[in-house]
Amino acid sequence: MTTLIVLFNLNEGQSEADYEKWAVEQDIPTAGTLNAVQNFNVYRAESIFGSEDKPPYRYIEIIDITSPEALGADVGASDKMADISKAFREFADNPTFMVTEKFG
Repeated sequence: MTTLIVLFNLNEGQSEADYEKWAVEQDIPTAGTLNAVQNFNVYRAESIFGSEDKPPYRYIEIIDITSPEALGADVGASDKMADISKAFREFADNPTFMVTEKFG
């Protein structure tokens, strides 16, 4: 199984309440039903364990997928995902998409 980990903060002027409402009502239900998506969770970073420092990213998406290629094909074939992708870009400031493989 491949896991896509997405790290991001919100763009200037975007509210956490608006993003979180959109994520719960639009993003997760839509992207979560793609054939390539096995599991989709979004987390809000609250703190860094043992530190007073602020987390470098406020939001983390952890998406278990069958493969990056299958996800790309699913996203490309869905008009709804085009709208979701556009809205995500409006919310997220320079997100980092890391493709990972569990080894242990």
